[in-house]
Amino acid sequence: MQGRARPSHAAFRALADETRRAILEYLRAGPRTSGEIAGQFHSSWPTISRHLAVLRAGGLVVAERKGQAIYYELNTSVFQDLVQHFMGWVNPIRRTGPARRRTQEA
Repeated sequence: MQGRARPSHAAFRALADETRRAILEYLRAGPRTSGEIAGQFHSSWPTISRHLAVLRAGGLVVAERKGQAIYYELNTSVFQDLVQHFMGWVNPIRRTGPARRRTQEA
């Protein structure tokens, strides 16, 4: 990944949970407070707080305090890093995939 950091283990850990992926989907619409997030998922504040902490540790969301509220939003640069990471796996397969290997063997 030229010039970009490798995605961290924490980012993959954050993506492993269905609720956290749903929170990320919810945040696609824009920044939300932790209270809005908790209300959307009908979860207790401590549960949502733990999920948000894991998402922050993975770098997938950023938090900004505005008055007494904390707003969470997607950190799109980490998602770009993840896509580039996986494209690094896909591109070699495209170059040496089964179809290309068969034509080279013939």
